[in-house]
Amino acid sequence: MKRMNPLWQLVEEVETIADSDLSSSEKLKAICSLLRNCVSHYSWVGFYLVDKAKQNELLLGSFSGEPTTHTRIPFGKGICGQAAHHKKTIVAQDISQESNYLSCSPNVKSEIVIPIFRNDIIVGKLDIDSHIVSAFTSEDEVFLQRICDIVSRIL
Repeated sequence: MKRMNPLWQLVEEVETIADSDLSSSEKLKAICSLLRNCVSHYSWVGFYLVDKAKQNELLLGSFSGEPTTHTRIPFGKGICGQAAHHKKTIVAQDISQESNYLSCSPNVKSEIVIPIFRNDIIVGKLDIDSHIVSAFTSEDEVFLQRICDIVSRIL
């Protein structure tokens, strides 16, 4: 019998969280904690949500990991803001090579940012930092896109 990939086993757990009676913020926090605790190369996991008052700015929502000073990020600024502005996933395998990077921690070596859409409109993004250079694979990208598809139902 073929063994299921551990990343994909988490999809079922995220589905269960999304369908639970928890509040939206509690669901997002539980998903952040689950991903950070179950995937060894995910050092910081957080959601930034589009500010409803300023449609071109992201507000830090739930996260798991060290606190960050970056609680508001304008579209276009940093990896997160670029992903929101261009409405596409961005993978920075070595953040030291990025000219538009917002440093959250000196330990961060790579980052992946996946936009979250609802009815074809960007409503937020999932941001994951790693303390490892070149931490993210195409499998991470596909897996995290699936997580964002589930999260779009929460937002």
